[in-house]
Amino acid sequence: MSLAALAVAGVMLDPALAGRFADLALACVHREYPNKIAHVLNEDADAQPPRALTPVFWGCFDWHSSVHGHWLLARLARLEPGADFAPAARAALARSLTVEGVAGEVAYLSAPGREGFERPYGLAWLLQLGAELREWDDPEARRWAAALAPLEAVAARRLAEWMPKLAYPIRSGEHSQTAFAFGLALDWARTAGEVELAALIELTSRKLYLDDRDCPLGYEPSGHDFLSPCLAQADLVRRLLPPADFAAWLHGFLPALPEDAGPEWLPVARVTDRVDGKLAHIDGLNLSRAWMLEGMAAGLPPGDLRRISLRAAAAAHARAGLEGVSDAHYAGSHWLGSFATYLVTGRGLPSGAEAGRQQAQRDQ
Repeated sequence: MSLAALAVAGVMLDPALAGRFADLALACVHREYPNKIAHVLNEDADAQPPRALTPVFWGCFDWHSSVHGHWLLARLARLEPGADFAPAARAALARSLTVEGVAGEVAYLSAPGREGFERPYGLAWLLQLGAELREWDDPEARRWAAALAPLEAVAARRLAEWMPKLAYPIRSGEHSQTAFAFGLALDWARTAGEVELAALIELTSRKLYLDDRDCPLGYEPSGHDFLSPCLAQADLVRRLLPPADFAAWLHGFLPALPEDAGPEWLPVARVTDRVDGKLAHIDGLNLSRAWMLEGMAAGLPPGDLRRISLRAAAAAHARAGLEGVSDAHYAGSHWLGSFATYLVTGRGLPSGAEAGRQQAQRDQ
């Protein structure tokens, strides 16, 4: 696949734009400070710098941002191996994804009191990094994938142990949300051939979400959201149902979704301060809304006129979200490039043979 062939939500990802996103990740994956640690200490010796605690994912301000910063580099280097940024991206991945470093990550996650570490958001992104490496037909990428595999296994096991205990979904617009994480994890399970985990995610998602109706989209966003509870749920459910069934479900879930409308039915979210790390989340919300709207449109039958409305809103949100993706403020630069890359490369969208395979799985 070439970057020149990609256009999602009205945005063409050319090498210059990809290079700008890659530069954001390269500037942070091995930048240790400032750093926000979500850390359970069991003894004095646990008071260590980030690079000692988590020897792979210690940059980009926090663990999960480091994970998806590495995913960004893998994604773009895989799509455009001849780009100017590709050698630096590969060098950063080679520096990070070592057997020894991953062993240190596994040891950290395995310590007492850390069973809920980065669950579900960071664990789901870790699996997404694994999926990207697995799909990359490259000798070095295969070595990196093999090095990462023990941590992949921990992440998958943590989610598999947790999901059966969930009596309720988590509908927040931040890291704890289940719908978005389930979508990432399901995509990984299907890519990795992890049939049992895929079945568990599908079963749990159906139990928690399929009976929902009249999602209050008008209540969104909350002030610190970077994910939409309503749209993320719909983007997950389209992964579970055939198009006709998803179309019927969506009528009940978002009954006010118009047919053949412009973007005005879902106004873009307004960012008031990009220096404030929490308020800068809204740029991420616009980006994630854009890819979720695109996912919903892809899940509907070709003749469904709601696709027009969804894609119009996706394009408006993409334009708004991309305005905030810059190196001006570290509050956004350490993570927004990953969201922009996920959007404009169409990650998570069904296409070609992969769409046919996933559809066959859903129809079984």
